[in-house]
Amino acid sequence: MGARDESGGMGTVRVLDGDEVQGVLSGAFYRPEEPPPSSRSGRASDKAKPTHYKVICISMYTKDLERLDELVDELKTRGVTKANRSALIRVALDQLDLDKVPRGL
Repeated sequence: MGARDESGGMGTVRVLDGDEVQGVLSGAFYRPEEPPPSSRSGRASDKAKPTHYKVICISMYTKDLERLDELVDELKTRGVTKANRSALIRVALDQLDLDKVPRGL
């Protein structure tokens, strides 16, 4: 068993010593071992990133997002199963007539 804890009074027994507790708290027992350098080349971060698209973040008004989602839902009801926000925005960009865009946006 462990050493008696003199400060605990009532005869408590320390089950883990301080190094074991610190090891658990730091994640040493749960952290996966690093693979040897020769096997690291198969990691996902080493693969080439796609160049045909980029993930972006844009801000939109909630009313515009609601409208976009309504349109996506309507397309799905009509059988366009792969409809989503970005696909619908791409279609809208293809149909955009810059001469009809208001100056004040």
